[in-house]
Amino acid sequence: MTQPLNTTLSPAKNNKPLSIVTIGGGTGQFALLSALRDLPNINICAIVSMADSGGSTGKLRDELGILPPGDVLKCLLALSPQREIMRDMLLKRFSADGRLQGHNAGNMLLTMLSQYAGDFPSAIQAMAEMLNVTQKILPVSTDRVTLVADLDSGQRIFGESAIDLPRTRTLSKISNIYLVPHHGDSVTAYPPVLEALKNADVILLGPGDLYTSLIPNLLVPEVAQTLKDVSAPLVYLCNIMTKHSETRGFSAEDFLSAVEKTIKRKIDHLVINNRKPEQKTLEHYLANESQLVSISDRQQLEKKCQIWDVDLLDDTAGILRHSTEKMSFNLEKVIRKLSHSRN
Repeated sequence: MTQPLNTTLSPAKNNKPLSIVTIGGGTGQFALLSALRDLPNINICAIVSMADSGGSTGKLRDELGILPPGDVLKCLLALSPQREIMRDMLLKRFSADGRLQGHNAGNMLLTMLSQYAGDFPSAIQAMAEMLNVTQKILPVSTDRVTLVADLDSGQRIFGESAIDLPRTRTLSKISNIYLVPHHGDSVTAYPPVLEALKNADVILLGPGDLYTSLIPNLLVPEVAQTLKDVSAPLVYLCNIMTKHSETRGFSAEDFLSAVEKTIKRKIDHLVINNRKPEQKTLEHYLANESQLVSISDRQQLEKKCQIWDVDLLDDTAGILRHSTEKMSFNLEKVIRKLSHSRN
């Protein structure tokens, strides 16, 4: 049924910190972690996609053979008490000629730490200490992979950044997406990821690009299997807008179906924005083949999962995105409600 979230919820009875696991990547997970970071009495574990292949991250991955640092850096900044000061410094891109041009300081620092420490998780931990981040950030896998998408036109696209680019000359949609390991026959999960999922009180999936930020995590077989077996409720945070290159014409049900198909189980809860932006702003997005995500058949969907209708929209400056403040306010209520139902 639809849940309006119009009541104040008290903390869990035993006052034990709740274990909240987020799964995603990119700016969507940055927004989510920014919303969760100051909530009381919770422990956060962010599971991060390792399929990023664009920009500075892609160059470092290809040239030095490291895992992509970009999405991890966003998570570290989102959870840092010094985020306002460190964001400008660590995201500053070098402009001088030479190999540093186009890279940012944070990616370079994570790369150096990874090479010196000998592995990427140790680099994350070291940088977390530097930024006073006390919550966990885990790469979904320490295997190097390439994300590959098959289109219904028969075309095959290699790499997250290429999949994410608008395909203005074709109306083809993604028909299949998978990970190709650079070494070995399969992709293995980073073991602490599986442990975090098994011990979670609530698991939050999304928001963010469906096929290039969220689903790459779920394509790791052990992750999908563990999500299929966990007792914690799975909560999908739906995108506000569709994206031409990935989800053109998608309804909320289409987003859910893509996730459920990957993990082979039903999503328990859907959190979706219920405020419509100004028509002028929508028309601007429509010109770029992007539209507001809505539910096609509410009556049928309510039979499958619980729907949480809330205002999550930040439409300042004509840009449509999730509001950190609104997500924080509403997600705390969702989390506390779900934790009470499990006790």
